[in-house]
Amino acid sequence: MANLTRKNQPEGYIEPLRIMREMLNWDPFAEMLPRAPELQGFVPRFEVKENKEAFVFRADLPGIEDKDLELTMTGNRLTVAGKREAEAHQEEDTWYAYERSYGTFSRTFTLPEGADLEHAEADLKNGVLTVTVPKRPEHQPKKISLKSIGEKVRTAIGGKEKAST
Repeated sequence: MANLTRKNQPEGYIEPLRIMREMLNWDPFAEMLPRAPELQGFVPRFEVKENKEAFVFRADLPGIEDKDLELTMTGNRLTVAGKREAEAHQEEDTWYAYERSYGTFSRTFTLPEGADLEHAEADLKNGVLTVTVPKRPEHQPKKISLKSIGEKVRTAIGGKEKAST
C-alpha cells in the first residue's frame, strides 16, 4: 500500500484512507490482501437487531464454552469478551492447512436510551450466543387507534359528527 501514496505531499496533507483505517479500523483493500489466520486472531462477527420488545445480539462462537465467555454491562455499554484456545500440536502431525483462528476477543456495543439492562438475558446454545436486552415499557412503540385520529382531524377542521339515530 505504501507505494500507492505520493512521496512529495505538501505540509499538513492528510491521507484520507489512512485516517479511515485509523478511526474506523477500516481498510478498503483488506479483501485483496492474503490472509494469514495465525496473525489475525479470533474475531467473531455479530448480528445486531432491534424489534418492538428488545435489542438482540447474536454471534457465532464455535468451540467456546460458558467458562471462556464473559458478558458485562457498564452504563449503557454491553461488552462480550472471551477466548478460544488453540489445539495442541504434536510433532508427528503433518498439517496441510491451518486456517482456524484462536485467541482472545472483546467487542463493546453502546446501547440506546430505553434499554433495560437489568433484565438482559444471554444464552449460548450450539455455538451461537444470543443476548437479549429488553426495552423499557415507556420506550416500546404504542399503537394509536385510527378512529381516534379521524375524530380529532374532523374536529380540527370544523366538521360535524353525524347524528345518531
